[in-house]
Amino acid sequence: MKEKSEILIVFASDIEAESLQNKLIEKNINLNKGKFFKLNNTRFEIFISGIGIPLTSYSFTKKILSEKYNLVINAGICGSYSEDLSVGDCVSVIMDEFADMGVTYKDNTFKTLFEEGLLKPDIRPFSSGKLYNRLKSNIDTELPKVTAITVNNVSGNKEQIEFRREKFSPDIESTEGAAVAYVCIQEKINFLQIRAVSNMVEERNKKKWDIPLALDNLGDELFRISRKISDKNQEIIIK
Repeated sequence: MKEKSEILIVFASDIEAESLQNKLIEKNINLNKGKFFKLNNTRFEIFISGIGIPLTSYSFTKKILSEKYNLVINAGICGSYSEDLSVGDCVSVIMDEFADMGVTYKDNTFKTLFEEGLLKPDIRPFSSGKLYNRLKSNIDTELPKVTAITVNNVSGNKEQIEFRREKFSPDIESTEGAAVAYVCIQEKINFLQIRAVSNMVEERNKKKWDIPLALDNLGDELFRISRKISDKNQEIIIK
């Protein structure tokens, strides 16, 4: 009989998923088929969605429509716009939005689909064109709460970075977060987005990135959260 999972942990890539898988191996926690594990009586499943908005939207939607989960945790690395964050820091995203879904004019100005009147900004799952996580939880209380943008085209030059910083005022940037948030809100599924900073958002220079540090810290944080969820002696507030 197939074992039912209660918590789905969604990563975009294998290398991000390994951040948690390696921690579980270190703790001698059995990984069934490389993706299922149990802590106390709570069952977890690791799912790799694929990189980017289209792959994530398709695979994640298929996944959560085929099985029922109590909580989805979207996890991965990100770039940071905020001077208050350092490479390696883990954060919890409370608001995300699609930042390159819109119209560019001949003078290089950009308007979102909401600003163009092509989408209504307050029709579910959006609120003022943004995707807010309304989950009230004591799972992620230790983490800084941040706002995010999700992009198809990762910011890598000065003009693009300054434009996005001024227009959206984000703390971090990823390539999948809003896609998962969109589906979860539409399907009324509790979710968290946990990310670790691998780099500052600046003119692209991967020599300044520290992906190993970000992944190591992400794995530690996800294991801590998983332990907290599964702790029988602590009531987890999800509403």
